[in-house]
Amino acid sequence: MANYYKVKAVDMTIFNIPGSRTQVERPLVRLQDKQVSVSGSNGTTIPYFLQWQVASDQYQSLRMSDLTSRCYCKISSWINCSENESGQGIGRQALPGLSQVQAQCTCSDSSFLQHWATAQQHLGSGKEQLPHKKDEEKEDLETTRRVAQSALQENWKRQFSTPEMAETLKRMPVHDEKVQCQWLPGGIFCWCREQKYDYESLPTTSVIIVFYNEAWSTLFRTVYSVLETSPDILLEEVILVDDYSDREHLKERLEAELAHLPKVRLIRATKREGLVRARLLGASGAKADVLTFLDCHCECHEGWLEPLLQRIGEEETAVVCPVIDMIDWNTFEYLGNSGEPQIGGFHWCLVFTWHVVPERERKRMQSPIDVIRSPTMAGGLFAVSKKYFQYLGSYDTGMEVWGGENLEFSFRIWQCGGTLETHPCSHVGHVFPKQAPYSRKKALANSVRAAEVWLDEFKELFYHCNPHARLESFGDVTERQQLREKLKCMDFKWFLENVYPELHVPEDRPGCFGMLHNKGLQGLCFDYNPPDENQIVGHQVIPYTYHGLGQNQFFEYTSRKEICYNTHQPEGCLAVEAGGESLIMELCQDPVPENHYFLLHPDGSLFHEQSKKCVQAEKESNDKFVPLLRDCTLSSRQQWFFQEQML
Repeated sequence: MANYYKVKAVDMTIFNIPGSRTQVERPLVRLQDKQVSVSGSNGTTIPYFLQWQVASDQYQSLRMSDLTSRCYCKISSWINCSENESGQGIGRQALPGLSQVQAQCTCSDSSFLQHWATAQQHLGSGKEQLPHKKDEEKEDLETTRRVAQSALQENWKRQFSTPEMAETLKRMPVHDEKVQCQWLPGGIFCWCREQKYDYESLPTTSVIIVFYNEAWSTLFRTVYSVLETSPDILLEEVILVDDYSDREHLKERLEAELAHLPKVRLIRATKREGLVRARLLGASGAKADVLTFLDCHCECHEGWLEPLLQRIGEEETAVVCPVIDMIDWNTFEYLGNSGEPQIGGFHWCLVFTWHVVPERERKRMQSPIDVIRSPTMAGGLFAVSKKYFQYLGSYDTGMEVWGGENLEFSFRIWQCGGTLETHPCSHVGHVFPKQAPYSRKKALANSVRAAEVWLDEFKELFYHCNPHARLESFGDVTERQQLREKLKCMDFKWFLENVYPELHVPEDRPGCFGMLHNKGLQGLCFDYNPPDENQIVGHQVIPYTYHGLGQNQFFEYTSRKEICYNTHQPEGCLAVEAGGESLIMELCQDPVPENHYFLLHPDGSLFHEQSKKCVQAEKESNDKFVPLLRDCTLSSRQQWFFQEQML
């Protein structure tokens, strides 16, 4: 039975719709199926976006759904409520039935919502729902429909701004009984709510969750969210794999708790296996058609599973990832996703990176909720056909513990005939721990294995970026190379041209890449380490003690006369601001701006063409050095050279 709560509210207004003002002294909030609708004391449904004033006089926005709309938004904060009709005893309580009552709710394009709400009031049930609106003030229905359609199209053009997508949007009608919405807070797309599934025909799944010394609350938050949000007909089992945990709460107490949960079984490793082999331990005994791998600190969003299974049912060679939403590490609040989904990439150190959806992929997509092809995946959350997983060779069991397996599997999927995709209708929240439970000591060796098997001649770019990797022991990869030959996989050049053409491929000119050393300062080289790795521009490059690992010390002198920092995407280039003397990072551009031009002469001088000065390592008052533009003297501190330095 639905729960009803009295909300202490003074006024409710429908976002400035002309001529419309509906006052409700004591609206009722109905909580059912994690959606919210509001009805006034006379039974009139108050549609869509409402603004109310709570006792604290702070306004909050809340998306309301009525019988004709499935669009909704999570409650933005705690609400003053009471169970009794008199309104007495009002206190701060969380509304039951909503799992994330503190999630931010920033509502979307108000102009579209205004016109659409007006249209829905005319169209809805045939009843007059604007009692205070005079007949002569009523807008023409067709005009309202056109305005609503225009607002909808304009908003989507901002999200998918291509001529092809605009043409697609023009063909989409405005329906009388559902809203064609834009991205909602948390990244949930309204159209996802309108998808229908033939549950009898969808494949079943085994959800595999590996853990090692995981906290009790986060582990069970993951398990319970899987059980609560997964349709029973689709969920074959939840397999928990304990990778030899030694914490007391994960022993007898865990077994006792799991004994009461349906479809959940526990597998315990007899020694530390690491993430890769522990996942294979779970997969080996899985009963379902599809393997769904999750990390042990997640929360599955309602509707997360069906899109993954439907896509794999359509195309067995598709490996599908959910959109990964943020869960705050400190508060464990479900923050959601602030914008459209992103795709996975990497840089030449073979480190995973996130990127916006490229224009070519937007053009390919038939609708905003079509699957998004991604060059790589983060690796923690994905679904794959069990049969196809085995065909591809599952995981590389020569990889130790954790790290690098996500890129290796991504390369293998694409190069061997599959596709790697993100489904915008599937959302899973994820806690990104400040410290990983697994050691990353073997991550570099794992990356070497991936490079040796899949990168062909491009593996040299990986070694340039990671010079120390040449000394790393990585085991025997003969079996994996034979697997690649057996599956008749494509070469890495094909991958770069067809799957990830956005990745900058360094020119690999001898003496023009690596660590840029200063002749007069032994042991120092260019270093760039911005405070936020996602915001690489605007910070200063400094000489710093070389560490031999490349990465933030890896630079390239291009044939276009740029000093390029390309371990991140998009690439950064050294620049000098007008009238300045220090070297800062800007995004590389085409054509090359004048302040990006440098000449690296054979004598080692690094000449900035625009200022007609040379880069010199200058000592500051704190005894640290900084590269600055000075008159050219060819001193040792003005001489620079590239070297692939190994420890």
